[in-house]
This record gives sequence, C-alpha cells and structure tokens, in this order.
Amino acid sequence: MAVAKNVLHIKNLSVLVEEKKILDNFSLSIKTGQTHALMGPNGSGKSTLAYTLMGHPLYVVTTGTVICARKKLLSLSPDKRAQSGLFLAFQQPLELPGVEIFTFLKSIYYAVHKKTVAVGEFYEMVLQAMELLGIDPSFMHRTVNEGFSGGEKKRLEMLQMLILKPKLAILDEIDSGLDVDGINNIINALHVIKKQNPTMSLLVITHYQKLLEALMPDSVHVMQNGSITISGGLAVANEVFKNGYEKK
Repeated sequence: MAVAKNVLHIKNLSVLVEEKKILDNFSLSIKTGQTHALMGPNGSGKSTLAYTLMGHPLYVVTTGTVICARKKLLSLSPDKRAQSGLFLAFQQPLELPGVEIFTFLKSIYYAVHKKTVAVGEFYEMVLQAMELLGIDPSFMHRTVNEGFSGGEKKRLEMLQMLILKPKLAILDEIDSGLDVDGINNIINALHVIKKQNPTMSLLVITHYQKLLEALMPDSVHVMQNGSITISGGLAVANEVFKNGYEKK
C-alpha cells in the first residue's frame, strides 16, 4: 500500500497584516486525502492563514516555507496557486453582478486547468455536478451570488469544488451564517465531493461541532496567537466545546 504524501507542508510561517504579526512560526502538514480541522478564538489567525496561502497581497510573509502539491507556494501568483490545485471557499463570497454562473464556472475551469471544453460537454458536466449536489438546474443561469441567501452562496462554493477538483480545499467557516438545513446541505455536499474525489484534502476552519462530527477529521488543531497550540482527534474539539479555549 502506497504511503500518502504531504499535499501541504507549512514550516515556521510568520505573517504581518498592516505591520502587525498575526501568524507566528505557524507549522502544519496535511497528507493527500486527509481532512484537517482548524479551530481557535476570533483573531487567532485562522482566516489570515487561508488568505496567505491563496496569495492575498495584504498578507506579508516575513519567514517560513509552504510546499503545496510539491510546489513552493509562496513564490507563485494567486492564479498559479489555483492551477497547482489549491482552492479557497470564502466565508463571505462576493457578488458578481451580471456574470452568469455557467459562464463563471466555464471561465474558472479554463483558468485553473488550461483545458478547453466544448460548451455542450461542459454544460453536461455542470448538470451532472448539480444533480450530485441536489441543486436545481436553473441555478446555473442565475448571476453569481447576486441576491443569494447564505446557503445558496455556500452551495455555489461546493459546486465550484466539484467542478474544479482541487488537490487541497480550504473551507473558511463554510458554516457561517447558515441555519440547520443549510449546515446539513453543506455536510451532504462535502460527503459527495469527497466520494467523487477521494484524494482531495480538506482544511476546514470551523467552530461548529456538528460539522466536525459529520466530517470526522483525521486531525483537529487548536490555534491561538498565530500558531497551533494543540493537535489531536475529535477529543480535542470536544474539550474545546466543553471548556472553551482558555486551557489550550
């Protein structure tokens, strides 16, 4: 049996935002096919990590290395990072007025994979993905996130993941602002996506107990003051839910 290799290896990553250190010698490794959960109080650096990995220009790396899919991530532009197999599902996805979802999906598919697909073939690909996720076909003719509910925005993020098939997907509080039905839809979507792409790795940033229990992550990490303070299984998360972060 082949030994799983790291899809992500972060070592001693420190990051400034507006000259304030947010990440402080942060280190983390994720193997192919694994799901890792990242927890922590507000301001601990979780979203900073996500945006840094995707190459947001306001997040300044001062020290450290990041290897993703065997590439030195920090030397790549954001588009090259996406092409290497990295995907970020946003906590607050942006609206793109006037941009039809089908056109958007076809554009990002080409941008990431540099592969031209006939319109009819891509249409069938999107229809199949929407059927797997339980999304009505009319969804693809709406404009991106315009007038969407929180749940609809997050389902579009899931649809992008299923279409793009990234090697590593970072979910930045994908449960934020959702009701119980919305959470259940996301859980079901993630199960479908992982079944379709078993080698895809996930880094799930969340505070939500039900999501963690449903995903059964391989590792749970607690982050405070810009670095990981403890790692383990679901027992770590359950301890946080019971007693908070003070003792971590």
